[in-house]
Amino acid sequence: MPQLTETSTEDQQLLDKLRPSRIVLPVLIGLSVVGFMFWRSYKPGDLAPLANAKPLWLLLMLVVLVARDAGYVYRIRYLTQKVLSWRAALDVIMLWEFSSCVLPSAVGGTAVAPVLLHKEGIPLGKSVAYIMATAMLDNLYYVLAVPLVVLIGGDALYPHEALQGGLVATLRIGFILSYVFVTVYALLMLYAIFINPQSVKRLLVRLFTLRGLRRWRNKAYKMGNEMVLASAELRNNGRAYWLRAALSTAFVWTARYLVIGCLIAAFIDVSWPEFWLIFGRNLTYKVILLIAITPGGAGIAEGAFPTFFGKFIGTATMTNFMVLIYRVVTYYLYLVLGAVFLPRWVARIYGKPKVAQIMHS
Repeated sequence: MPQLTETSTEDQQLLDKLRPSRIVLPVLIGLSVVGFMFWRSYKPGDLAPLANAKPLWLLLMLVVLVARDAGYVYRIRYLTQKVLSWRAALDVIMLWEFSSCVLPSAVGGTAVAPVLLHKEGIPLGKSVAYIMATAMLDNLYYVLAVPLVVLIGGDALYPHEALQGGLVATLRIGFILSYVFVTVYALLMLYAIFINPQSVKRLLVRLFTLRGLRRWRNKAYKMGNEMVLASAELRNNGRAYWLRAALSTAFVWTARYLVIGCLIAAFIDVSWPEFWLIFGRNLTYKVILLIAITPGGAGIAEGAFPTFFGKFIGTATMTNFMVLIYRVVTYYLYLVLGAVFLPRWVARIYGKPKVAQIMHS
């Protein structure tokens, strides 16, 4: 009976996080911010570049978007050692993206993903291990990509043209601190999974006994246990497994960061150095999204976009149009897809009677 109650609670928490009504708040926030930005700066003549749209770049942007999602589906299917069917892998990725859109950016879809895998028939310990592997690989991509874009872009990665010196310095410090944090976290996960998970668990528990950190001690203990489980599940996988996982991770994140450049190039003439600088600025833009407290960074992502990319676009009106299109294809699209995939997934996992309950919650 206790196990049944625990499972029921887990199911209810999952469905609560994924309920369609969560769409309303981020849409209202995001569109309100974009609407205000248009109202403040709209000039009809500023949208003239729309007449010179380059279909090839628009097509390339769509190809990049589809390739990114295909890469995610491929990665989760092969990380789970093909336990997931292609359909199940697609459902998991679409609901993972949906949860990232309706939950605060600091939480993201990672909190939901292990339960999604568990509901697909993968034991919870393995589910946690696979999600920890994706988190480790994602962080390692960031750790390796940042030095490369800093080498290419240098100080131009920071929007000096849009921010005063003090704000640029604050952004630089935030960028450096986030990089250090992600690097330490990625190395800690590497050590925990492949070398000595028990020592990392003990370190976490001791660290969170310090005054000021004690409130998160239980979470640290749980995370330590998850690392031990992940190590047991993953450390003996062969080189081919990790090579495939690493290459698919590099593919999906590179595609993710190419979207803005492709979108801008579809309407504005940009040189190749500018295109790669746009790619690099995505990594500094990400710092703002990491600390966003709104669902999916709604409002904050829209408001910060002109600061980082307005230089390459020109007028404020055209920049605001780019903001809208960018969020449509990378955010609002996944709210819609989530609302489409969710009832199908719920019907497949829980049965059709549950669909009506969640759709009206």
